[in-house]
Amino acid sequence: MASVPSLAATVNQRVADALSAALPEAGAADPLLRRSDRADFQANGLLALAKKLGGNPRELAGKVVETLGTDDLLADVEVSGPGFLNITVADRAILTTLAARAADDRLGVPQAATTGTTVIDYAQPNVAKEMHVGHLRSAVIGDALRNMLDFTGEKTIGRHHIGDWGTQFGMLIQYLIENPDQLAPATDVDGEQAMSNLNRVYKASRAVFDADEEFKERARKRVVALQSGDTETLDLWQRFVDESKVYFYSVFEKLDMEIRDEEIVGESAYNDMMAETARMLEESGVAVRSEGALVVFFDDIKGKDDKPVPLIVQKADGGFGYAASDLSAIRNRVFDLAATTLLYVVDVRQSLHFRMVFETARRAGWLNDQVKAHNMGYGTVLGADGKPFKTREGETVRLEDLLDEAVQRAAEVVREKAQDLTEDEIQERAAQVGIGAVKYADLSTSPSRDYKFDLDQMVSLNGDTSVYLQYAYARIQSILRKAGETGPVAHGELELAPAERALGLHVDAFGGTVAEAAAEYAPHKLAAYLYQLASLYTTFYDQCPVLKADTPQQVENRLFLCDLTARTLHKGMALLGIRTPERL
Repeated sequence: MASVPSLAATVNQRVADALSAALPEAGAADPLLRRSDRADFQANGLLALAKKLGGNPRELAGKVVETLGTDDLLADVEVSGPGFLNITVADRAILTTLAARAADDRLGVPQAATTGTTVIDYAQPNVAKEMHVGHLRSAVIGDALRNMLDFTGEKTIGRHHIGDWGTQFGMLIQYLIENPDQLAPATDVDGEQAMSNLNRVYKASRAVFDADEEFKERARKRVVALQSGDTETLDLWQRFVDESKVYFYSVFEKLDMEIRDEEIVGESAYNDMMAETARMLEESGVAVRSEGALVVFFDDIKGKDDKPVPLIVQKADGGFGYAASDLSAIRNRVFDLAATTLLYVVDVRQSLHFRMVFETARRAGWLNDQVKAHNMGYGTVLGADGKPFKTREGETVRLEDLLDEAVQRAAEVVREKAQDLTEDEIQERAAQVGIGAVKYADLSTSPSRDYKFDLDQMVSLNGDTSVYLQYAYARIQSILRKAGETGPVAHGELELAPAERALGLHVDAFGGTVAEAAAEYAPHKLAAYLYQLASLYTTFYDQCPVLKADTPQQVENRLFLCDLTARTLHKGMALLGIRTPERL
């Protein structure tokens, strides 16, 4: 089905046509239409136009009003202030446009005719380490962005650049070779016990590595053995990776996220490319030798002593670090996956690293005007005290513990509100509400900002929370069930109450909001839209009786507004990766 133009787009075009007709000397001019609290829309473009033409803005606005007139689309147009146009659309136009949205499976969200391929690098846990609260944002933000981009027509490919290579694995493998009794067999289904063992062994090996110089040297030789493909070393390494993956999947399943095995492509995948990457950069002059290392310098990036801070592609001892694997990953994504956009959802503290990596790739010609990279740096999860989120003992909070507690808190809320729900149903809803609460708290915050992790607030039925949105959706489903055989029907002949108009106009903005949020990589804009939608619905529910409306036509019309609001909430929340239970 063809895209359904919003009322704002239709009105904007009508005013633009009137501008051209009334003021032909102006040529094509943007009316600068926006929503207004004084009318449905306000056009501000005449002020700049009058200045350009040397005329009086109110007189010019008057000419445009005469040209516009009123009809089935425009109920009233008046000049306000120094030359604004206040525009009120007809009730029939609102309902006609909403009916077209309701008939469209996409609810009027436009789909790009020509698409590119975006490789999204997100959800990057580390092998042999338990996931902690610091892994939350990359996974949640990346998943939402991928949903939004897919829905608006972009082809996306996921990449989970897991930490599975480097010095720490030489350290870990060497420790286990010397202490073979330390790694207990994996017996649990979800890999949690195996991961806990690995995590414990990792900490023990780190302690020996930091204290024993001879062990440190043996561990470094083990890294060389790993990189050169030694069988014993690789077998142990593969065991760590496999056990870690089972654990990763169990955590992502709790987060209600699908992680595809073929999209887990860790640092190790680029091992065979790194020497070639270094050679290409050196031969092209992008990288140079300095004190034995292969580095890239940047005039505008300097350290505290005002000396240039280089990107180290290859260390003086011949080893490769993060820069080499990241640059090799860019080559793979651009030339093998045919990416047109590389989107990285990584901690904002890595911004300088990626700035240097992207600039190096541009100098090498791997990134250009046709292939772009964007670092979606995200802020830190803070505790209620405003400091980085830690346990009382000062340890990093395990992600599984945090998610389990969110579900437990949500169960208390659901049980309090539950009507005719079995205990199994309460637990099912609790998982949807608790995980949704965690995701929404993250996604409703601008990604670059830090946010406080406050479970009491997250699972509250009041305020800007996913529970508030889920409850609004469940309330609508309850009304639709009670309506029985009476179905939702749009009646364009009816006069709308103010709360109906406000709700309808906001529902109509869904398509434009999703398109804008996807294009700007801004899931928080979609979250803000959905919160306002639920708030406007609450006002409508309080002011406009649905099943007890005055006439059968008004009942059907209000059921129509309820149904379209619910579908919009459901689709919007799904794009954010949050479920909407039918009953709460």
